[in-house]
Amino acid sequence: MSATTAATQTVNVKGTPFAYRELGPAAGVPLVLLHHVTAVLDDWDPALIDALAAERRVILVDLRGVGASGGTTPDTFEAMADDAVAFLDALGLDVVDLLGYSLGGIVAQVVVQRNPDRVRRIVLAATTPAGAQGPAATGALLQDAVQKATEQGKHPKHFLFFEPSSSGQDAANAFLARLETRTQDDRDTPISNETVGAQLTALTKWEQDTSPAALATVEHPALVVNGDNDTMWPTAGTLQLARLLPNAKLAVYPDSGHGGIFQYHEVFAQQTLDFLRG
Repeated sequence: MSATTAATQTVNVKGTPFAYRELGPAAGVPLVLLHHVTAVLDDWDPALIDALAAERRVILVDLRGVGASGGTTPDTFEAMADDAVAFLDALGLDVVDLLGYSLGGIVAQVVVQRNPDRVRRIVLAATTPAGAQGPAATGALLQDAVQKATEQGKHPKHFLFFEPSSSGQDAANAFLARLETRTQDDRDTPISNETVGAQLTALTKWEQDTSPAALATVEHPALVVNGDNDTMWPTAGTLQLARLLPNAKLAVYPDSGHGGIFQYHEVFAQQTLDFLRG
């Protein structure tokens, strides 16, 4: 089984069906991945997932209202984090490792603060602490990227996730090609405008109404990564996040942005596996 063939399954989470996929060996602490803003299951890089699943049980999930999952997406990260924990309960998972990317990295931060006993180790990619500059402008950045993509015949992720350099755009093309390898009759449901709106509201609240002070109490081992020039959520926020977490390791990838983990998927996968081995 691979990321491109793993079946989409559903589990009842307090009366709401949540869509998920899993692959990899059954033994060991599961690694649960939390998605970025606007993403569904199909937006995870299959090359990255396969590399992680070579060693770990990997579980991808659409949170409430996302993709094929039912319900309405909440507009706070506290509620999203509660949904993530309820998903773990539904699968009978007591303790997991979390990998949160972008918006998913914020959800992961809240999960580990509110439910520290449910998490062993945490990987935070292209994300930012509460109060840091960037998330509130996400809606405007998305609109600008869509306009540029339409004008230039490209995908919005060419502009949102990757550098304009030749190496950055080559990486974008390779990443987008990998996303298309998923079995065509088992694609996830595209994200709705309603869900994106709720996510953007949550991001604005995260920047404007919350404080990162509680991160100082998170004693879990953390791996914090990003590209060196994230133009969606400035890399400075990632550096701040690594400083705030008492037990964090930091990795920054050159000539890359918000999608650095996809541009350097082999490096990131190896760093993650090494980190999770402890």
